[in-house]
Amino acid sequence: MSDTFFSRIRLSIVAELLEADWITFAELQRATSATKGNLGSHLMRLVAEGTIKEEKRMVSGRQQTRYRLTASGRAAFLKHVAVLEDLLRAARREYTEADAQSTGLAPPKRTRVPR
Repeated sequence: MSDTFFSRIRLSIVAELLEADWITFAELQRATSATKGNLGSHLMRLVAEGTIKEEKRMVSGRQQTRYRLTASGRAAFLKHVAVLEDLLRAARREYTEADAQSTGLAPPKRTRVPR
């Protein structure tokens, strides 16, 4: 499994880009609460991996950098989520009533399989 999405900031970036066409650096900085340098280094990694696309353009005489999720980036994220879902299913299979009582958490719901 790739560690691309294990970073809170990179995960936040991808979460913002999932529903957007393009998002500017400033918008991502507000959404992630990251410093410019920290956000920039995470964005560079995501661009280098092909997870996101970067575009620089002039807007009102100023350079604006914006980003979008690539098709391969979306596919990689969906694969990451699928692996986490598999882990969650495995954890639920191993979770018992005794675990629920010792942790104070509700036991997993059991579904009946039709015969």
